[in-house]
Amino acid sequence: MALHESVLEEFGLAPLWVRRGMAPARETAADGQQAGAEQNTGRADARDEVSEPHAAVLPPVTARPVVRAGEERQASEQTIQRAVQRTDQRVDEQADVPSPPDERRAAVRADQSPSAANARERLDERQPDARPRPSEPAQQSRPAEPPAFDGPPPDDDFAWFDDLPAHAPSEARQQAPAAPAIHTLDWDALSARVAACENCRLCEKRTNTVFGVGDRNADWMLIGEAPGENEDRQGEPFVGQAGKLLDSMLRSLALARDTNVYIANVIKCRPPGNRNPEPDEVARCEPYLQRQVALVKPKLIVALGRFAAQSLLKTDASISSLRGRVHEYEGVPVIVTYHPAYLLRSLPDKAKAWADLCLARDTWRAAGGAPSTAPR
Repeated sequence: MALHESVLEEFGLAPLWVRRGMAPARETAADGQQAGAEQNTGRADARDEVSEPHAAVLPPVTARPVVRAGEERQASEQTIQRAVQRTDQRVDEQADVPSPPDERRAAVRADQSPSAANARERLDERQPDARPRPSEPAQQSRPAEPPAFDGPPPDDDFAWFDDLPAHAPSEARQQAPAAPAIHTLDWDALSARVAACENCRLCEKRTNTVFGVGDRNADWMLIGEAPGENEDRQGEPFVGQAGKLLDSMLRSLALARDTNVYIANVIKCRPPGNRNPEPDEVARCEPYLQRQVALVKPKLIVALGRFAAQSLLKTDASISSLRGRVHEYEGVPVIVTYHPAYLLRSLPDKAKAWADLCLARDTWRAAGGAPSTAPR
């Protein structure tokens, strides 16, 4: 790789240029003799390189007479540059061909000579953008590296692309169909909606939802407060002792649970510990009751107990003030009476409950109702 510097020494350009550049004004005769000796040494080494089969052959160049120091230096630099370019071109063409041992030894001798080192140092100072020095053959013959790719690491197999949708997200993503409104449901759909309801916290501890029971085309509709322990276990309203008392009250009016009577509750799930339902629980469950009333189309509603009466009539009035009068819910007449469970604890109030039932019967008849024994 030091072939071009040896050729320059052979031409007599390198010693002259180095001598003038290093000490242009204070050069002595002894320095001139030493430079001449180095020139002869470099020239002999260059002949050995040129004689090799792979060496670059350049035509002889005759140096011009020195007229002025500035002009001679400029001419020398131009000649050096042309010689370096031609030599580099030849070396690049032969970079892939291994050099014989003699050529390597000649190149090493030429590269290690003092004159070659001085010439290379001066040339590097004059030409900072020139090609790399011969002492770096690996960098000179190395091909240019491609620009770095700004992307995933090479060991990434791009498997995560497989999860991308085949179509645009707007096309691939389809909204789940919205559940139909409660007021549009029939009996079966309404019952299934109540069984799967999770609109409030009461669903967390329920055993069964208590939808309702009875004649779905009845004239009488009895509405209680909320399921108790027995109702939660069996999934049916008004069972146990309170249920037996209610059945007795209905028989006194020639009615039955499954004959012209439908029974439901304001709340479809049992509150823990039989506590009163919270207002938000009532609000979330009321649409189910409203749909039941719309499907049954009763002629009369009997509210059983204070909580049921207050929820239906949206009032805080006491049950005593609500009894004995006809109210209205969803366009249907409403009669308020005591809850059967309360009557089991307060026997004197059974007479009051009977009076309430008589008022309910009269109201039903006024609305066009007929006894169960008569054709409807």
